[in-house]
Amino acid sequence: MDQWKTGRFIAERRKEKNLTQMQLAEKLGITDKAISKWERGISMPDTSIMLELCDILGISVNELLSGEKISMENNNQKNEQLLLDMAKEAEQKNRIIWTSMWVIMVVSIIALLGGMFIASFFIPEGPWQLVTVLGLCILFFPACFYALKLEVSVGAYKCKNCGHEFVPTYSQALNAMHMGFTRHLKCSNCGKRTWCKKVIKK
Repeated sequence: MDQWKTGRFIAERRKEKNLTQMQLAEKLGITDKAISKWERGISMPDTSIMLELCDILGISVNELLSGEKISMENNNQKNEQLLLDMAKEAEQKNRIIWTSMWVIMVVSIIALLGGMFIASFFIPEGPWQLVTVLGLCILFFPACFYALKLEVSVGAYKCKNCGHEFVPTYSQALNAMHMGFTRHLKCSNCGKRTWCKKVIKK
């Protein structure tokens, strides 16, 4: 999807309907700044108001996302291309999230080990050394929890028993035993608790 193209299309259709940005915003119950951002290609309309926006502008959701009017003959082809583009965008976002998770984990582990090394060799034994070590651990755990949140948000876990792929809740993943990216989870399909392997593509 091309946000700039979609934005320009929204602006064209709005003007054809003789609506100002303020008038369109009032119909949708949002600010005119949001309309301005769409039309400049900075952001996209929220999915919760897409149908209402399309109804006001007299276009289909497919046309909105494509950024152009679509004839009936080209509709199926455009649908397929749109689905492919959305799948590619989802894959790219997943890769970014997965990379971010690794960066957070590696940086936090290096920081923890580096801090431990400094505390061991440069801070005299006693209460200050203990406070430093505890402080490092306190800083390390939020990074771990956030990294797990990113891990759960990408892809799914595959049940070893039935092969079903599912996404657990954050608390389910947090409380499950794990070995690397394999977690002991209860499958939402077969109901059995098995070692479920992480799969990025769902």
